Amino acid sequence: MTGPANTGVGSWPARRARISPHRTALVQADRTLTYAELAQRVERLAGVLARLGVRPGDRVAYLGVNDISVFETLFATASCGAIFVPLNYRLSGTEISYMLADCGASLLVHSADADGLVASAGPLPRVLRTEDFDAENSGEPPSPAVALDDPCLLLYTSGTTGKPKAAVLTHGNLTWNTVNQLAHFDVLSTDRALCIAPLFHCVGLGQITLPTLFKGGSVEPVARFDPGAILARIAEARITTFSAVPTMLQMMCQDPSWDTTDLSSLTCVLYGGSPVQERVARAWLDRGVRLLQGYGMTEASPGVSMSTHDGTPDHPLSAGVPHFFTDVAGLSADECSTPLGPDPAELLVRGPNVFSGYWNRPQETRDSFVGEWFRSGDVVRSDDGWIHVVDRVKDLIISGGENVYPAEVEAVVVQLDEVESCAVVGVPDERWGEVGVAYVVVRSELTEAALRDHLTANLARYKVPRHVVFVESLPRNATGKVRRVELRARAATTFAQKGSG
Repeated sequence: MTGPANTGVGSWPARRARISPHRTALVQADRTLTYAELAQRVERLAGVLARLGVRPGDRVAYLGVNDISVFETLFATASCGAIFVPLNYRLSGTEISYMLADCGASLLVHSADADGLVASAGPLPRVLRTEDFDAENSGEPPSPAVALDDPCLLLYTSGTTGKPKAAVLTHGNLTWNTVNQLAHFDVLSTDRALCIAPLFHCVGLGQITLPTLFKGGSVEPVARFDPGAILARIAEARITTFSAVPTMLQMMCQDPSWDTTDLSSLTCVLYGGSPVQERVARAWLDRGVRLLQGYGMTEASPGVSMSTHDGTPDHPLSAGVPHFFTDVAGLSADECSTPLGPDPAELLVRGPNVFSGYWNRPQETRDSFVGEWFRSGDVVRSDDGWIHVVDRVKDLIISGGENVYPAEVEAVVVQLDEVESCAVVGVPDERWGEVGVAYVVVRSELTEAALRDHLTANLARYKVPRHVVFVESLPRNATGKVRRVELRARAATTFAQKGSG
């Protein structure tokens, strides 16, 4: 595929600057950039990157908290025809070193908050600090032909199993995901969006953020998530929208300032990554905030489905309907695509927003597709076209020949007001093959007997976890997802040798 210069993400600031140059694009603390100013800074930084040797196809890594400089670097890298690689600043130096080597980065851009992490990362490519952007001499801004099929972004998966691998997202993937978002719900040029999810994650970039910039709205990146500070900013800046993971929504509605914060400016809040607890959703709905649940994955840039304002009352627990330019199907027993229905099946996804493969992993790329369909690894069912996520294929527990979906068990556990959160994992068992272990975080006193009474009243006996462990917290990754691999290892050490009796 060929096309004119800069047809992808790298051209967004420049093109928007022609349409609405004086509108505010980015806000952070006492700094504001209009679209015209953003386009000028991106052009200059692209010249800096070119002078430092960045060429089309090179990888430019970024390490640091959410900041305006993340967007400047993303757009400048894309304008060079190079590939942007945002890295998780919560990782160790060893993990960062692995990712830099894995993607073959030719340049690492980082902010001051990552100085210590960079120092511990071992061998590094050429390094550029964001604080030095203005001091660097700029070369001639490049203008390569960038087509929609060209790679734009490498996003590393969370690495909950094995070594992290990078999904290659093209300019077209990101553009079509943006179009899907705009077709699904209203994003306005007058929107003021908070970007609170980390920008090294698909939710941070793909949900709300890029669609708002595409429409000419204003985006405010937030360096670190603090529920009280977020609530205060919503009221102060009259924020209209943001995207989050359920853990963030829960922390905000439990903050002491929740009841007194003015949320009247919010028109829509998107969430995804895992189901939200009913009481958390109710807390936001009772404040008049319209919630939309979405479902997606890094490999889909990330949107696959989303609920709608009109349909949510009739499908309150659903992850919505497929995006306009995204197709879904189920994986049949003979590994062919089949229409989704009431019976659980692994979800297959295809569309122009679906990635082109994993970086330098041809076999894993081939294994992740059935023909043109990407295997999501998630078990879903469909009700009148609305998707319900049942669980991850890898999280499935097979106990005595029966399928036990941890998400179903967890949903019953958190119905209790005493429970803060819960995660269920499987552990090997000599008699049953596998049994469940429930790790439970409580908000107030709860006995195991009372929990078991609740479970047996609401679940088939084979679904009730064999073991219950009360813990102070659950291990989570940067986006709030439970790190089940850690819990499985803990459960195997504690229970696997004991058997279930």
